[in-house]
Amino acid sequence: MSESGPQHPRIGVFGGTFDPPHIGHLVSAIDVRDRLELDTVILMVANIPWQKAGSRRISAAEDRLDMVRAAVADVPGLVAGDHEIVAGGPSYTADTLAGLQREHPEAELFTVVGADAAAGLATWERFEEVVERSTVVVVDRPGAEADPAPLPGGAEWVRIEVPHLDVSSTDLRARIIEGRPLDYLIPPGTLRVIEERDLYRDGAAGVTS
Repeated sequence: MSESGPQHPRIGVFGGTFDPPHIGHLVSAIDVRDRLELDTVILMVANIPWQKAGSRRISAAEDRLDMVRAAVADVPGLVAGDHEIVAGGPSYTADTLAGLQREHPEAELFTVVGADAAAGLATWERFEEVVERSTVVVVDRPGAEADPAPLPGGAEWVRIEVPHLDVSSTDLRARIIEGRPLDYLIPPGTLRVIEERDLYRDGAAGVTS
């Protein structure tokens, strides 16, 4: 818990498709929470991820939300966010941050992104609003360049090193389709949701949302 107390919460926003969520997501979120003494890190589930829409089939938003809820159920300080699903339509971080500011006007917000996403920040819809409303947190593997190039618009940013885990949602979907082991790659609760709903078994990512 940060010294700022409940009246001035420090909230991290870690957005993603989470199709499915995996241990890499959790490790990054936990490390950011710990290093920056955040009160909460919201794993914000995109409704329609505009950067991926049309590139492949995306699992239904409610399925992805339930997988994230199962993943963080027993992890202190991590919660699943449904703000973008409730809002409907394409998901833009600028809108999400604006909504969180209305809900928590005293909060300090942090937008958590990977190094690759940070490099492409200028392509985000209204990225100027993102850097104005929040501190950008760049999660990167140990041994990477310690002083990456400045972010677009001279944005304030913080670099956090996280363990390099060679796991991706793309590989996990392939493993499910091929029947390969998923042990220690996907949180047990998430795996139960996948099995109960028979997600990904049709050879694609799920239904288009």
